[in-house]
Amino acid sequence: MPPKKNEPSKKNVDKQKQKIVEDKTFGMKNKKGAKQQKFIQQVQKQVTQGNRSAKELEREKQSKEDKKKEKVELNELFKPVLELQKCAKGVDPKSVLCVFFKQGLCAKGDKCKFSHDLTVERKAEKRGIYSDSDKTDGTMDDWDINKLEEVISKKHDADNKGLPPSTIVCKYFIEAVENFKYGWFWECPNGKTCHYRHALPSGLLAFATNRSRFYLTTR
Repeated sequence: MPPKKNEPSKKNVDKQKQKIVEDKTFGMKNKKGAKQQKFIQQVQKQVTQGNRSAKELEREKQSKEDKKKEKVELNELFKPVLELQKCAKGVDPKSVLCVFFKQGLCAKGDKCKFSHDLTVERKAEKRGIYSDSDKTDGTMDDWDINKLEEVISKKHDADNKGLPPSTIVCKYFIEAVENFKYGWFWECPNGKTCHYRHALPSGLLAFATNRSRFYLTTR
């Protein structure tokens, strides 16, 4: 592979351009006539901008102005929404995604009362996929074994499929199920980084509905 040619530095290129301007305007620098000054400006423009046409330069200028205008319009568009962002009484603001942050406009950082965690919004969307009847029946209090298995399947099947069959069951999941704390909105303390299965162990046989513990026996 041939060695790369040494590219001239920007500083050297600028010096060369300046030398060309001086050569073309030699003897005119100190002349103050309007025509002479206009000629000098034209030479400088031609040398610094190369052979680019006036139309091309105008398009570039217009593009920059359009981008600037678009940014101003976006800021104005989101400004009223951002100023009015509130959460219902009793709701933790940290459970609500900051709309400033979502648009890349929040400069408060850790001082912002709203959440800067994008997973907060995904969790809210996840809750939204369940029907109203599911929400009113969100805990295990009145579930039978079939209902429990249905909920577990809907919540965890996708994640479980990515794990080897030999993977052990998550201890937090077992504790939640055994102590009737599991439900539609239960979240594993390990979050998405949990490497264990969230599924009923094969030994589950008895199912109590009086808020007592599960009894695990061999099938």
